[in-house]
Amino acid sequence: MLIQIAFTSVVFPCLLLAYMGQAAYLMKNPHSYSRIFYDSVPESLFWPVFVVATLAAMIASQAMISATFSCVKQSMALGCFPRLKIIHTSRKFMGQIYIPVMNWFLMIMCIIVVSIFQSTTDIANAYGIAEVGVMMVSTALVTLVMLLIWQTNLFLALCFPLVFGSVELIYMSAVLSKLFEGGWLPLAFATFFLSVMYTWNYGSVLKYRSEVREKISADLMLDLGSNLGTLRVPGIGLLYNELVQGIPSIFLQFLLSLPAVHSTIVFVCIKYVPVPVVPQEERFLFRRVCPKDYHMFRCVARYGYKDVRKEDHHAFEQLLIESLEKFLRREAQEAALELEGALTEDTDNVSVKSMDTEHHHAAGNDADELQVPLMQGQNLGGEGTSSTLQEPESSALPLQLPSSYMSSPAEDPGLEYELSALREAMESGCTYLLGHGDVRAKKNSFFFKKLVINYFYGFLRKNCRGGTANMKVPHTNIIQVGMTYMV
Repeated sequence: MLIQIAFTSVVFPCLLLAYMGQAAYLMKNPHSYSRIFYDSVPESLFWPVFVVATLAAMIASQAMISATFSCVKQSMALGCFPRLKIIHTSRKFMGQIYIPVMNWFLMIMCIIVVSIFQSTTDIANAYGIAEVGVMMVSTALVTLVMLLIWQTNLFLALCFPLVFGSVELIYMSAVLSKLFEGGWLPLAFATFFLSVMYTWNYGSVLKYRSEVREKISADLMLDLGSNLGTLRVPGIGLLYNELVQGIPSIFLQFLLSLPAVHSTIVFVCIKYVPVPVVPQEERFLFRRVCPKDYHMFRCVARYGYKDVRKEDHHAFEQLLIESLEKFLRREAQEAALELEGALTEDTDNVSVKSMDTEHHHAAGNDADELQVPLMQGQNLGGEGTSSTLQEPESSALPLQLPSSYMSSPAEDPGLEYELSALREAMESGCTYLLGHGDVRAKKNSFFFKKLVINYFYGFLRKNCRGGTANMKVPHTNIIQVGMTYMV
């Protein structure tokens, strides 16, 4: 609100006065357009205006740098830009970030542009095209917001781009005349970054589709058996991948390349959530992948934007194992509760049947009581008989439950076996299994696709932040297996 008030009451009127003064000066001095800003200032106010203009340029440059960081981060979140190192400078505000690579890039390009142009005229021409382009894009986006978000009337929504867009097109036609006098610079930058973003998004989508298409089926894992077709040795294997569901195809490469695999396999997927810090007790989400005797789990590790993943790997492993133990205990407890609920339903059904039986016997007793005197009268001279009818003994027996049903989850032998196997594997240590994937275009692909995937996307993958640098994996406990994704 304060920014809106300041812009409306101070900034905007000052801009109008400055532009009106420059226009009035140009009307009297039409040949002084090269240094119109400083020529229109009185000589007595030159140095104060120079200081204010320099400070304004510094503020504007800071705004441009912050906007660049924000745009790059959002593009990375959408999967449209290569992974870069992001440093969050505030624990309270998510948007306050710093990207070292982009900061150095902006500095180098500023030096190159100034050294090439060597005058403010060409830089002003480039700035004019960039500014008008931003205005046109803003108008188009606001029109979409009016149609999709605000649900504005179609006629009113179309009037907005017609009014403002027509003025902006006039401005664009004026600044395009300076295209070869410096105006080509923003268009060249836009083309370069659009090519990088399109290449990265195109290659990433094809790679992810290939991973989803080639993931290992559950039937294949069941056919391999609990030993996975190889030798299971004590230890925990942490296999990092990007799939949230299913078994990645890189795991099959490990089975084919290694003579043995670990007794416990955990598929770890790193996900970043839009919160500052994720509590340690909520860091990991587990799910069982195969039957219990396979000892395979899916783990989603969640990190906030202020969480620093430079912790000691021993502490990371310890926290992961503790979370896995909690998951096993909770799973056993939920299974016991479900079984108890099923048994309760069965007991209720038995009680209902018992009540129906008693009601049936009660009706039978009423009929027998009507016949008892007659029968007793016929047998008065004989041996006496009891007239009391006994209920069947089976209906009086208590419901017998298996002893395993009555045991608590902590006393479950299956749970104790899994926990002991997990502790034994932890004593043998953890190994980080990483897949080094290479993306290649199929042989029957078009030439343009081969050029984009094999060279441009391959270059970006090799030079972006990823692998051990992105996950902070200790190099002493790493096993890497290469795999080629044919897209």
